[in-house]
Amino acid sequence: MIGGLSVVIALLAQVMLVNRLPLPAGGAPDLVLLALIGTTLSRGAASGAMLGFFAGLLVDVMPPTAHLLGQYAFVLALVGYVAGHGAGGPVTTVVLCVLMAPLLAAGVGGLISDSRVTMSTLTEQVPVTVVYTLLVSPIVIWLTTRAGRTRFST
Repeated sequence: MIGGLSVVIALLAQVMLVNRLPLPAGGAPDLVLLALIGTTLSRGAASGAMLGFFAGLLVDVMPPTAHLLGQYAFVLALVGYVAGHGAGGPVTTVVLCVLMAPLLAAGVGGLISDSRVTMSTLTEQVPVTVVYTLLVSPIVIWLTTRAGRTRFST
């Protein structure tokens, strides 16, 4: 429940705030990806894949969309699985997933002949997005892991 709420809050913050910021080099951090990673670090691969799939569907239907429905559901399901499975430690897992997600999205886009996937996108936009996402990752990962551990008393 808290994990899904974290992803929805991250998606709303991404669409309403982060995507509108005029950051240098035209990139923006991917808060949904980071919320997914932070939430699934301690939940396991199966729940990570499931949360990633539903988070991806939300990204797929959230305007402005210029891709096929299910494209990001597939990508975030794989990222959620990897994050839930772990890759040696939390830092390694976060770095691996942040590097994997845009490259996997570009690969899937290339397979379905997405016109937005070009060599300049891979060499100019993807590295900027990865750097911004890694810079913001300590804060978002800390918030999502902390929210997952918080217990509300009645």
